[in-house]
Amino acid sequence: MRILIVEDEKTLANQLAEQLRLSGFVTDLCHDGNDAGFLGETEPYDAIILDLGLPGRDGLSVLKEWRSKGIDTPVLVLTARGQLHEKIEGLNAGADDYLTKPFQVAELVARVQALVRRAAGNASSILEIGGVRLDMAASQVWYEGTPIKLTAHEFRVLGYLMQHRGKVVSRSELIDHIYAQDFDRDSNTVEVFIGRIRKKTHADLIETVRGLGYRINE
Repeated sequence: MRILIVEDEKTLANQLAEQLRLSGFVTDLCHDGNDAGFLGETEPYDAIILDLGLPGRDGLSVLKEWRSKGIDTPVLVLTARGQLHEKIEGLNAGADDYLTKPFQVAELVARVQALVRRAAGNASSILEIGGVRLDMAASQVWYEGTPIKLTAHEFRVLGYLMQHRGKVVSRSELIDHIYAQDFDRDSNTVEVFIGRIRKKTHADLIETVRGLGYRINE
């Protein structure tokens, strides 16, 4: 899943990005409110981490504009210690969750995972379909009880399809959610990843919908 991190403290932003990557996420970074507003409107993120104290433009106004334009991407806001009014304003403006600085990075990762799950309609981090069991939190996959080793991109493809089971997902949508913004994207690799997943799981789990994309059914 693809996450936007909006944080002007670059050291902290890089730490968050690294931990989220280790948890299977793709991350984009920006450190300015103006850039955040543009990226949030134009890129299909699964969740956004938004610091409220930003240069150029404050995070609260960015969030309000996103919501006014119908952008419903889950947003976790970061606030300064003791700023209760910021938390309330953020939630009233459309934030889905918040964390107060300083915080434990592990808690932030868990909260982001929960936001992404809820947005996709999944209450649990563990998804099971057709003998395949996938744990989004632990980044692990099993087929009929046997552990399956997937690459990071294979895991993201399978995870995204399983989270959106029953829906036809186009190749371009998969590309948008498994690659960072600055990655050299190749649409042909999606077919390669799908083929590898089918081979490794030994399951006829992923259906090709000709001309439209891919789908996982219950």
